[in-house]
Amino acid sequence: MSLAATKPCDVGGQAVLEGVMMRSPRCLAIAVRKPSGEIVVKEDVWVSIWEKLRFLRWPFLRGGVVLFESMHNGIKALSFSARHAGLEDEGVKPDATAPATPEKEPTSLAITLTIVTSLAFGLGLFVALPHFLTWLFGKATGSLALQGGTAVAFHLVDGVIKMAIFIGYLWGISRMKEIHRVFQYHGAEHKSIYTYEKGLALTVDNARAQTRLHPRCGTSFLLIVLMTSILVFSMVTPFLPLFSETKWLNHLALVFVKIPLMFPIAGLAYEATKLSARRPNHPLVRAFVWPGLMLQKITTQEPDDSQLEVALAALKMTLWREEVGTDTHRRDADDVQTFPSYDALASAFSA
Repeated sequence: MSLAATKPCDVGGQAVLEGVMMRSPRCLAIAVRKPSGEIVVKEDVWVSIWEKLRFLRWPFLRGGVVLFESMHNGIKALSFSARHAGLEDEGVKPDATAPATPEKEPTSLAITLTIVTSLAFGLGLFVALPHFLTWLFGKATGSLALQGGTAVAFHLVDGVIKMAIFIGYLWGISRMKEIHRVFQYHGAEHKSIYTYEKGLALTVDNARAQTRLHPRCGTSFLLIVLMTSILVFSMVTPFLPLFSETKWLNHLALVFVKIPLMFPIAGLAYEATKLSARRPNHPLVRAFVWPGLMLQKITTQEPDDSQLEVALAALKMTLWREEVGTDTHRRDADDVQTFPSYDALASAFSA
């Protein structure tokens, strides 16, 4: 039976350095284009934490779980891609006679520190900075509503600044050559997933014809998180007491209230995204996802055929694991396979 002909399962992905990570309910696969032109692939069984802690599947909790697991898997995938994308840098080829060295996965401590650092950076940039800029703007204009930190007007201006920082940040990094290539692989990821969701054969020709804008993209999710935060902060902060007579200390306290609120906000945004995926053609849903699709014009770029091959390779391996099951032909987690081309991989793992 063709993989494309089976009932589609939920598949998501992430672009990495010269490659793509794909994740399905039971599998995670990473494919990277080596400087030699070969495609190196790592695939393994994936088990979410909510398989053991079932209550984490509950609505409004699962969004936070998905966010943390995505960051965890993304860091490991980036580490893998960084090793293999630069393996033959500067024309220096590895010694073919040398004994193979096992893959060095980042430690749990390293991953935890990276996640904490990333969250601190994101919360500082998109929560604390807009809040204090709004307060300073209120002082400069003499607006009492923008100086208190709890008025609806404060959060509307805060939201505008937050969106401007977010979009400006994405636009700025997209000008970097390395990030531009990552965004091309992001486009390849979306095109490949669309090919699968439409039941088409996983070929470059079919993938090339798809749009690179996908409503379930992480970029759209982050935008929904920011938009939801404006509404939630406007509803919650008016009921908060004055923490300090000192203005800057009171605003600092408000920021520390906002930070933990971002996690239930992420849960709300996740549920909204899941609901919109069920009725993609409904006019209200189309209007809801439109801003995220427009933002993806920055975070995705048109891929070339070689990048589409890598994305299809990761997807092919993920779907293969879903079809054969988690206990069949399981390889050691350190095992990495290299293929001369996508066609060679597709032939080796044809259903």
